[in-house]
Amino acid sequence: MGWNSWNWFKENVTDKDVRQAADLLVSSGMRDAGYVYVNIDDGWQGQRDKDGVLHSNEKFPDMKALADYVHGKGLKLGIYSSPGPKTCARFEGSMGHEEQDAQLYASWGVDYLKYDLCSFHNGVMRKAYPGDGAEGMVAQYKMMREAFEKMHQALLKTKRPIIYSLCQYGFDSVWQWGPEVGANLWRTTGDITPTFDRLSLIGREQAGLARYSGPGHWNDPDMLEVGNGKLTLDENRTHMGMWAMLAAPLLAGNNLSQLTPEIKAILTNADIIAIDQDRLGKQADRIYAEGPIEIWARPLADGSRVLAIFNFGEQRSYLRGISLHLQQSGADNGWHARDVWDGKDLGSISDTTHFTVPRHGSILLRLSK
Repeated sequence: MGWNSWNWFKENVTDKDVRQAADLLVSSGMRDAGYVYVNIDDGWQGQRDKDGVLHSNEKFPDMKALADYVHGKGLKLGIYSSPGPKTCARFEGSMGHEEQDAQLYASWGVDYLKYDLCSFHNGVMRKAYPGDGAEGMVAQYKMMREAFEKMHQALLKTKRPIIYSLCQYGFDSVWQWGPEVGANLWRTTGDITPTFDRLSLIGREQAGLARYSGPGHWNDPDMLEVGNGKLTLDENRTHMGMWAMLAAPLLAGNNLSQLTPEIKAILTNADIIAIDQDRLGKQADRIYAEGPIEIWARPLADGSRVLAIFNFGEQRSYLRGISLHLQQSGADNGWHARDVWDGKDLGSISDTTHFTVPRHGSILLRLSK
């Protein structure tokens, strides 16, 4: 859990922006709700000197001082690089300097590395093995895994605990081999945008991936867009609720200086965060889908279940004649339900209990015996 600079600032992020984000995570109560990583995305890199040491650019005059400032707030600092020669925004990547860069990050006090495929995919891999034939693709993906493993080994040599986040958009079914290259989380999709069509597509694409996720190694459907764009209240809730059901990393990507009470309430909802951060670490499975209505379920460590009803359609839906599939979720008729978003106890429910789900909205129910 934390905050990442990219969704709002892109490559224009500055030292001042990061310090302000750290301040606002504390003053807003988000840090105390669990958002502890302050992650600088692309755009901080300067040039390498004659010895190959990478220096930050003029927007970041002293990275060690910045890390100390963030740590002083009870937070952790994240940084960004690429296994290729350049990053997505055409700044210096880590290719050929993996150990040098890892040691540099550790000397600054970095706690998290997002490692973005970018130029390695479009340049190095394709140049080495051009074409889209099966043999070439296998060779390309082998190169990709080796590049991520190389940075993993470099991070281990620093002796500093640094979270390792792979950003390679789900290529080569990364969820099957991410742990083998030391990843703590890996992107399963392309980039998110603050539109309901995009975030709902990404959420639904996670169906079937639950068996690959668990404590210490997580499927990552990308950063949160809660509070960005023109998302409605229901759409923001659906976004946050889906990510919580997926046991996804919660990396806010909004402008914290414009945090409204409504968005703060979504991001800091204690019941939602408890679901996302449940120590069992079991990602939800989709147990029903028909038209725009989907039902997802996940078990929690205390034996309870969470049932999420999503309406991805354009009209309000009254669930008449649709079973809640309680047994498939691991619950049963007569279990007690709590409406997570409304914070209301609903008493016992059955498969035939009716709910009205707003357009692009959702209902999350915590079920217990």
